[in-house]
Amino acid sequence: MTPIAKIIGQRVVLGALTLWIVSLIIFGGVQLLPGDIATEMLGRSATPETLAAFRKGLGLDMPVYLRYLTWLNSVIHGELGTSLASGRDIASLVAPRLFNTLFLAFMAAAISVPLALLGGLVAALYRNTFVDRALNVVTLASISFPEFFVAYVLMLFLAVKAGLFPSLSDVDSATGLLDRLTAVTLPALTLAVVVLAHMMRMTRTSLVSLLGNQYIETARLKGMSEWRVLCRHALPNALAPIATIVVLNLAYLITGVVVVEVVFVYPGLGQLIVDSVQKRDIPVVQACSLIFAAAYVLLNLTADLLSIIMNPRLMHPK
Repeated sequence: MTPIAKIIGQRVVLGALTLWIVSLIIFGGVQLLPGDIATEMLGRSATPETLAAFRKGLGLDMPVYLRYLTWLNSVIHGELGTSLASGRDIASLVAPRLFNTLFLAFMAAAISVPLALLGGLVAALYRNTFVDRALNVVTLASISFPEFFVAYVLMLFLAVKAGLFPSLSDVDSATGLLDRLTAVTLPALTLAVVVLAHMMRMTRTSLVSLLGNQYIETARLKGMSEWRVLCRHALPNALAPIATIVVLNLAYLITGVVVVEVVFVYPGLGQLIVDSVQKRDIPVVQACSLIFAAAYVLLNLTADLLSIIMNPRLMHPK
């Protein structure tokens, strides 16, 4: 077995183990939610006998460990179960919401990644100058602001005052591409502002750390401009940490959209999980949480593999 195949196998096994541990945490966490679906659906005026019969019909009278094993077995076989609140198949309920969340994450990435690379290059080119310090202040400020604050500021200026974009991102399966792009602009900008700073600072740090190397000095002695030295010689050798931080921020874009989706009432997976928690629809909460966890583990695995592929020295022991 080649070293890279062995490393990939180890990462996959570790990711599967992590996902199993996360499934335990998810299942245990939702069991601690106050109230239950029976009380939520039948109301507080229902008799204890009616509540008990309803819970039995849903399988909620089984021991916790049996319910967990039944749920885990269904997930392994690709069956997410049935929503207790609506009676719909969870897979059909989640699919359009997952598409909306992925579309929002893609839009945010399409905005933030190019701006982060450009901003990092500019900051490295004008390092220790007013431009560098101004960019540093902007990035630190964007990191400090929570998502809901950025969302409301953008909503105030771009939706309420300027009227450029809708304040609520109401989309469905019949929404056209142009209308969908318009609807997700504000939530995508919100997510882009939040993740932009991390990627920009990593780009700048990675580039500046390489500027003292001999091949950079050689390129300068040949008469190359500083911009060309950065783009042609420094940037390719700094791609490994940059790619890693980009992928990790993509993981955040997918799993960290809950607050943004709630603020803009965007029908994504985050909004679905919040609605399901309010209804005590435990199977839907478990399914959404597991999808978020799987996406995060998968993208972390991708980040590890990218760092290894771009730096072959990591494949060999020191």
